[in-house]
Amino acid sequence: MRITVVCVGKLKEKYWQAAVAEYSKRLSRYHKLEIIELADEKAPETMSQAQEEEVKQKEGERILKALKDDAFVMALAIEGKMMTSEELSAFLEKKAVGGVSHIAFVIGGSLGLAPAVMKRADYALSFSPMTFPHQMMRVVLLEQVYRAEKIRRKEPYHK
Repeated sequence: MRITVVCVGKLKEKYWQAAVAEYSKRLSRYHKLEIIELADEKAPETMSQAQEEEVKQKEGERILKALKDDAFVMALAIEGKMMTSEELSAFLEKKAVGGVSHIAFVIGGSLGLAPAVMKRADYALSFSPMTFPHQMMRVVLLEQVYRAEKIRRKEPYHK
């Protein structure tokens, strides 16, 4: 299966880069992984609601352009459905058995995802009702996809 992670913002800190590199390497045993980093929209610290919506809309346009038509799109969104690691493993296996050959995970910028991106998404996944930095979410997502694969294959992994 091909897995694409479409994310807004670049990883600047070396520790995030190292963590993403480690889980990318681990996942490469099981999947063809592609990470697409998109520029985040420059925005002032304090914005009106209209300015926030404009930023999300511009980032959303970039995200939509990066998504392939054949991808099953899973948007990471606070309002999405939460799953355990075992449930995520079963979900991904069901998709693979059902003929899905490409899953794209979408991580938005600091303001979240545009409505157009949520409309394009086939599934909204939440890791928590809390808000996390999008750099951290990239690492958490890759770790959980790796964990899901280990669970699916009944291979040992640290609990």
